[in-house]
Amino acid sequence: MTDWTSGYVAGIDYTHDFHSQLTPALLGFGVMSQGHRHSLQGDGSTYCELGCGQGFSANLLAAANPHVEFHAMDFSPSHIAGARELTQEAALDNMHFHERSFEDFDTAPGLPEVFDIIALHGVFSWVSAENRQHIIRFISQRLRPGGLVYVSYNAQPGWAAAMPLRRLLAGRAEQGSGPLTDRIGDAMAFAHQLGAAGAAYFGKNPAAAKRLDHMKSMPANYLAHEYFNKDWTPFYFEDLAGELAGAKLDFAGSVHPLDNLDCIRFTPEQQALLNSEGDPGRREGLRDVLLNEHFRTDIFVKGKLSHTPRGEIGAWFATPFALTRPYSGGTLKFHYRGREVPLEQEQYAPVLKALAEGPATVRSLLDHGVFGAMDWGSIARMLTILAGTGCVTPCLPQEGLAQRAAACRAFNLAVCKRAEDSDTLRFLASPVTGGGVEADRFEQLFLLARSEGHETPAGWAELAWRILAPQGQRLQHEGRVLETEEENLALLGARAGNFAARRLPLFESLGLTLEDTGQSTGQDTGKDQTGALAQDTAA
Repeated sequence: MTDWTSGYVAGIDYTHDFHSQLTPALLGFGVMSQGHRHSLQGDGSTYCELGCGQGFSANLLAAANPHVEFHAMDFSPSHIAGARELTQEAALDNMHFHERSFEDFDTAPGLPEVFDIIALHGVFSWVSAENRQHIIRFISQRLRPGGLVYVSYNAQPGWAAAMPLRRLLAGRAEQGSGPLTDRIGDAMAFAHQLGAAGAAYFGKNPAAAKRLDHMKSMPANYLAHEYFNKDWTPFYFEDLAGELAGAKLDFAGSVHPLDNLDCIRFTPEQQALLNSEGDPGRREGLRDVLLNEHFRTDIFVKGKLSHTPRGEIGAWFATPFALTRPYSGGTLKFHYRGREVPLEQEQYAPVLKALAEGPATVRSLLDHGVFGAMDWGSIARMLTILAGTGCVTPCLPQEGLAQRAAACRAFNLAVCKRAEDSDTLRFLASPVTGGGVEADRFEQLFLLARSEGHETPAGWAELAWRILAPQGQRLQHEGRVLETEEENLALLGARAGNFAARRLPLFESLGLTLEDTGQSTGQDTGKDQTGALAQDTAA
């Protein structure tokens, strides 16, 4: 390692994943649903991501939120160079990347005086205590009063059993020579040898053995940054909250909706134990013990302001939701942390059917009787469960949709064009949700073919095959590589047909298509934003 890395892995680049927890609309919902106010709506907001890695999440969010000014930093020149390439391809004028360290980022030219959101995904666990202090100083100086900080991190006590495993792997890799990927492979093989030799550590800690087995399926560039940094700290909540208190931050809740519902997370007996703890910090720590928590996705606020009861309901009423999974009726099973979440079909089915017609605000759903005779507490709980299980998502208002749609088309076209050469980028930007939607390489190629005038699934399959065949790539089916053109075209055609029937309508409703059709994505242009539901009712 070279001195500029400060002990952080630099021999292998990080993944190109999109981390949905960074989405501004989700952060705002997380705060609002916990009864707190925020000021993220409207133009002129500023957002900063610290330790942005490849910058794909930041680029996608900039496309989906052109009304927000984005800045992102990382110390890796290759990360920043690659991120800027995509920024240029997508013509994102609200995205600014900085190759900086945490120590000197505050002096970077062009930074806003203050930010409304500062986000760190996983970074706090992977850097030294010195760099954590640089981060806290930056937040203290640059976060607007009332602003939000998103910080995700490895948590205790869930990591306790695996800490010796991480120490073993990192130490073995540090002793070796050669490329980092080879040293990671050697360290993994050595750990498996210890397990096979009957090491009591693995016998007494089955969770560690299970984690080691699970690591086999993880890409090397993820393993490198998760397990092989010099500094690696899983935090107890109280310790992390104590460090962030130095920047005047108060805990507001989790970005994951279900993590804020004790009635879902805990049994009645466990809830009674939690209710016996009056200190908020110790209460969060007790939650982590009950769950054996290993990763937290927390939102902190600089100057927490609570809604009045009337104001909180009004904020809920103004929140628009969009469907994120196809729903054609029938019974759904909801699970969280291995437990079934109770929700009755007669409650959720009308909501999902209404949102299948297009995004709608809670007020519009209420006005059209979607919730039946449910009381308000049950309605809020149901919407939180639907959001937490990925059926729906809080989204952006109708205002500004045209601008967002244009920015997303440019970004998504750049991503889909890259799918001609690789499957590295697996998410598209939605002008409706303000976040990302997963789309595999085949789906991206089908969208590209459609934008180039191919009208049928057969035509989409043919274009995809013309791209894949010269690269020597073949599809697999039931464990067998398909060798002939006819077999590959048949499977591509089947996938294209399934995409047209199931996924494309959802993509269209979320604004993911590459054509400028000039049509609404289903949201009403009126102030009440009743969406297609109102059109159907009027008809």
